[in-house]
Amino acid sequence: MAETSGRLLKLLSLLQTPREWPGPELARRLEVSTRTVRNDVERLRVLGYPVEATRGAVGGYRLSAGKAMPPLLLDDDEAVAVAVSLRTAAGGAVDGIEETSLRALTKLQQVLPTRLARRVDAVQSYTVRGGAPARGPRVESDLLATLAAAAREREIVRFAYSDHQGVATERRVEPYRLVNWGRRWYLVAYDVLRDDWRNFRVDRIAGAQSVGHRFALRPLPDEDVAAYVSRGTRSVQMRFRATVVVKLPADEVAARMGGWHEGSIEALGKRVSRVHTGARSAEDLARWLVFLDADFEIEQSPELADAVRRLADRFARAVG
Repeated sequence: MAETSGRLLKLLSLLQTPREWPGPELARRLEVSTRTVRNDVERLRVLGYPVEATRGAVGGYRLSAGKAMPPLLLDDDEAVAVAVSLRTAAGGAVDGIEETSLRALTKLQQVLPTRLARRVDAVQSYTVRGGAPARGPRVESDLLATLAAAAREREIVRFAYSDHQGVATERRVEPYRLVNWGRRWYLVAYDVLRDDWRNFRVDRIAGAQSVGHRFALRPLPDEDVAAYVSRGTRSVQMRFRATVVVKLPADEVAARMGGWHEGSIEALGKRVSRVHTGARSAEDLARWLVFLDADFEIEQSPELADAVRRLADRFARAVG
């Protein structure tokens, strides 16, 4: 069933292009016989898809223009995945999409067979979210659509952008990619006025609109755009930096720190490592060092040393 449905979906995607497809060419694209193509076309017609066929040297198959299309053909697993995703999106981080997701889910549930509807309900009813509700800034779906359309059409966009202190500046950028990282959305763009690449948090963008000028594509700053955003986010979240010597082997320090500080650990011996790290503040870094659960020495950072002393005093007061 899944193989047949996948082939029918591919056939539909081909037929939706504005041209006629000869049977032999469809057979070659789908890697099946022309007889299988005829059978698949008949299946689509039975399902309500208006597939027309013309004869002759330039004849072939195409979808009738201007007619209402029936629901998208999905196999069982695909239908359940879409329904569960829509239910999840109803509580997502994008403003304006919750109601739209619920409407789409209602339409989908009206055509789901009973066995699939029961599976969707079971997943929803017997799934429990642990911990506190996920927190994160919310963005308007219209804003995401505007930025995505500008990236597609290669149009320069202007907007007001607020930094972490709330100070707004006017920006003119060439938008390239939207990246969903954790609970935040980022726009990767080339800042025309600053002549450099920038990551913009979408929830801090206001009044975005095209200026009516197109731009020539530039090579992206990194082939892995998500990794590029991650590095930029990490540098912002590590405004305070310091170096400490930890009484642990380098590989064990790496295991306890995870990929967040990859490349910042220097082995000084079998059981001693120098770690170049950072955090938003000296206080944050002092608290984080506690979780290493190892002896450490601070190298040339009076601010971090003061933060560690304050933390030590607090712990000492806690035990009398």
